[in-house]
Amino acid sequence: MKRSTDRILTTHVGSLVRPPELLQAAAEARQSADARERYLTVLGRATADVVARQSQAGIDIVNDGEFGKSSWANYVLDRMSGFEPRPETRYEAVWLGRDRVRFREFMEAEFPRGAVGATGHACVGEIRYTGIEAINQNLSDLKSALRGASVAEGFLTAVAPASTGYDASNEHYTNERDYVFAIATALREEYLAIYRSGLLLQVDDAVLANMYDELTQQSPSRYREWAELRVEALNHALADIPADRVRYHVCFGSWHVPHVADAPLEAVVDLVLRVRAGAYLIEGANVRHEHEWRVWQDVKLPPGKILIPGVVTHHTTTVEHPRLVADRIVRLAKIVGRENIIAGTDCGFAQIEHIQRVHPQVMWAKLEALVEGARIASDELWGRG
Repeated sequence: MKRSTDRILTTHVGSLVRPPELLQAAAEARQSADARERYLTVLGRATADVVARQSQAGIDIVNDGEFGKSSWANYVLDRMSGFEPRPETRYEAVWLGRDRVRFREFMEAEFPRGAVGATGHACVGEIRYTGIEAINQNLSDLKSALRGASVAEGFLTAVAPASTGYDASNEHYTNERDYVFAIATALREEYLAIYRSGLLLQVDDAVLANMYDELTQQSPSRYREWAELRVEALNHALADIPADRVRYHVCFGSWHVPHVADAPLEAVVDLVLRVRAGAYLIEGANVRHEHEWRVWQDVKLPPGKILIPGVVTHHTTTVEHPRLVADRIVRLAKIVGRENIIAGTDCGFAQIEHIQRVHPQVMWAKLEALVEGARIASDELWGRG
């Protein structure tokens, strides 16, 4: 994994806004097998375009925008056996914690699934990975796009066990541990495919932190039990993959909701650092979590590890000033070491294919501000300014 040896490198969390042509082609391919060839052609072209655009913006460590997946997490249910849709069942949005109760009127008006839940899936059989063709297509498209791009490195995202089937129930396995480890064993196939391709593997795990408020209402020990099982399962899935080829992203939810019930970073940071990864991507730019840079004054980043803080956020349309971005970078670099920082984003800009957290023009302006802020910070941290 590249490090910030002579300047602050830049990256982002993963999902970028899909172009309309790709959304249309994906929808048509789901309706008709005859449309699949056109979809794959459009996907390959869109992947090449988004890699080139990231390079032009100055991003150092890039990806495919998650263009080859329908969503950040539930895409994997189409790459596994054992799950079936439950269109008549609504699953409560427990990952919102007490925010769904405290802000019920807001949820009803702005985020209905927070008030009434959403349809989901049930596990009704043995879980096995069936997505080799799909992941190989994603890998091929990204590696092809990277050949013509002037970037430092490429990464591909995959979901974590804790975040798999967050709107799903287990009706097959006799206990929670068997269910979670079955998911992890299946995910391992996707993780290995990414690692063996030569790309960095990024594991996305929003739900690890999102379940904090709901489960601590039962008891603090219940949350720890739930989370520790899933971290253990993730490390099982990552076995034999060198830590310096793995990035681990944990956030507090990309949804544009109040976020009063978010987990405090200090309550989950030890769990995050248990994951066998070389870099940790954590929110640090939005108004609910920016103050948590202070956590790193007390919690020591383990030797050799990299912190990738969010220094621009998907939560607002306002584009961050590069000076503010630089201040956020410098502040953390002085705590954990400049060589241990890569500048990133809080979360993705389009976690589900049809969602836009901000307009594409704003998204690219934010990434450009990220790059310029990293340049300013580099000049200061390396004494060039």
